Amino acid sequence: MAKQAVGLLETRGLCCLVSGVDAALKAANVQLAGPMKNVGSTLCNAVVTGDVAAVKAAIDAGADTAAGLGEVVSAHVIARPDDAIQQVIPAKKAGGGK
Repeated sequence: MAKQAVGLLETRGLCCLVSGVDAALKAANVQLAGPMKNVGSTLCNAVVTGDVAAVKAAIDAGADTAAGLGEVVSAHVIARPDDAIQQVIPAKKAGGGK
């Protein structure tokens, strides 16, 4: 992940998060980092990674789509995160089969 960007999308409710992440993944060349998470109190979040421009475009598209279905709590892009951030980003599962 070195010198890539990290994008975070947090919504209230799973339906709008799934739709938002779908739009984000279709909008730009980004990868979903690990599974989407249920944080609690109906808060759900997902993390995408890729180059800065792609992550920005993906998070913008995802937030717009999610906002049409529910509440977007937060949509944020971290450009060139410090290597220590790797410890808190969800890990991709090995194999990645369908």
